[in-house]
Amino acid sequence: MHVHARISSEWRRRMIFMGAMIWGSALWFASDGYIYWPAEEKRYQQLVRLTFDIVAENEKPKEKNPEVKAAWEAYAAVHGLKKKVPKNRTDGDLAGQRGIFAVAGSIGLIFTVWVLLQHRRSVRADGEIITGPSGEKVTFDSIIEIDCHKWEAKGIAYAIYELNGKRRRLCLDDHKFIGAEKILHEAERRLAAK
Repeated sequence: MHVHARISSEWRRRMIFMGAMIWGSALWFASDGYIYWPAEEKRYQQLVRLTFDIVAENEKPKEKNPEVKAAWEAYAAVHGLKKKVPKNRTDGDLAGQRGIFAVAGSIGLIFTVWVLLQHRRSVRADGEIITGPSGEKVTFDSIIEIDCHKWEAKGIAYAIYELNGKRRRLCLDDHKFIGAEKILHEAERRLAAK
């Protein structure tokens, strides 16, 4: 038997979707922390200067105050700025956004490298030997049991084999490695014939 089960396009699509979610979140926080919120803080400082005689000395200008809102909308119209009253974005707020970006970006980088490394893996059956995704070599004759309890839901089965007196599992994941089902059926056929 000669089968080479490589990464499936469905698994690849799922990983691309997950990567897009991770990187999208990271970029969202990066854009807030480095672009949008600093720009909003600059607008807020303009608002503070604009409304120093409207609000009390110990208060902050807020959108709920109709005088503040009217003053900002008039200023924004003249200077081509957003009509929405800007919020105070403190250094702590910016550091929080940048910190979340750093964490999400690190996760995204690790995830991307992991996915790329997975594309080098495969499951092979060459004659009497199955080579698993981690490079483990198992003969069909050493398989003593097949565990298919995850097969219907996830397309995953385990070939239980013995090596040096210890029971081990070889994962046959047909969702990730398209073609692993052929190897599973051959292992089941040989096991039934024993």
